[in-house]
Amino acid sequence: MFQMRVLLSQNSKLCSSTIRRFISSVDPISGLTDEQQQIFKTAIDFARNEMAPRMKEWDENEIFPVETMRQAAELGFGAIYAREEFGGTGLSRLDASIIFEALSQGCVSTTAYISIHNMCAWMIDCFGNDSQREKWVSRLASMELFASYCLTEPGSGSDAASLSTNARFDGDSYVLNGTKAFISGGGESDVYLVMCRTGELGPKGISCVVVEKGTPGLSFGKKEKKIGWNSQPTRQVIFEDCRVPAANRLGNEADGFLIAMKGLNGGRINIASCSLGAAQASLDLAVDYLKVRKQFGKPLSSFQHNQFEVARMATDLVASRLLIRNAALALDTNHPDLVTLCSMAKFSATEKCFEIVNKALQMHGGYGYLKDYAVQQYLRDIRVHQILEGTNEVMQLIISRDVLKI
Repeated sequence: MFQMRVLLSQNSKLCSSTIRRFISSVDPISGLTDEQQQIFKTAIDFARNEMAPRMKEWDENEIFPVETMRQAAELGFGAIYAREEFGGTGLSRLDASIIFEALSQGCVSTTAYISIHNMCAWMIDCFGNDSQREKWVSRLASMELFASYCLTEPGSGSDAASLSTNARFDGDSYVLNGTKAFISGGGESDVYLVMCRTGELGPKGISCVVVEKGTPGLSFGKKEKKIGWNSQPTRQVIFEDCRVPAANRLGNEADGFLIAMKGLNGGRINIASCSLGAAQASLDLAVDYLKVRKQFGKPLSSFQHNQFEVARMATDLVASRLLIRNAALALDTNHPDLVTLCSMAKFSATEKCFEIVNKALQMHGGYGYLKDYAVQQYLRDIRVHQILEGTNEVMQLIISRDVLKI
């Protein structure tokens, strides 16, 4: 496992290594420290050798690639920013962003699930007690166990504070009743971090409990048919008098909404990073195609329209990378504006990166619409990134409220 951490300057004076973190280019390793470049190289090699050759198969046959993800965990990618003391890798949010960007070039769908799994491992590490950390974090880090995040419900998506899944305290247990919707890993994951109502209406009445697969009263809906994200199953997670030990509650009662939102701050950077990887891969594919494909006796790369489009794509790519890495640093340093910065990164990067991939598909002409060409899968897989981890409409509300101070 990696033993590297980002070294954050404690001085008001900017040193050269700090400045480097804010310099980026089309090359994804530009501006990274030597250690971070090694992290990226390890992740991109794994993506190209172990994920990309299987990406199409996983998508078409809806395969949940357990063994490949466990190989990723051997590299330290199962609990990237959980503490080493309990089995995590102990890296920073910026390091995690770099890893997810690289892995997404191999398979967006699988990487997105790994990012959610990492968010869950961090939530247990951050908000759990030592007993809970010892029980779950190391097994999540190795991906012996897989984890899912359960917030969204059929009747409460963006309005998460109105969730209705309830947990009644009974003896030394909580009895859960309700349904969660659109849960990545549903039915396959071993551990479910469930936001449930233990008190009053609104965010102050929500708690977070860990429900293990096999618990009586826990069941799953049908596997959803999706246009993308097909290497990870999505199902409803259903609780019917599901009895969970009170010892499985993370933090105090009524901490659940805070825990969920803190998890999402990092989750938004993670999912934006997955879009970034897809955009980088799609730009690379488009550039290669434009140089080879000829029309009217000339390569497509010689046409000014395509040159201008590539310029826009590259500029948007670099701008997205800067926004994401800036937000990751904000999270690492607990910057006072971190919520807004994470929302900006998620909103802008998922929008711009989708446009990049869409333009890359257009540049391929009719070939881009064929499943033999990877660009269409990148497009299908990242479309949902504008919806999950807080819709982009909600991101705009968060940003505008901060700017307007309302």
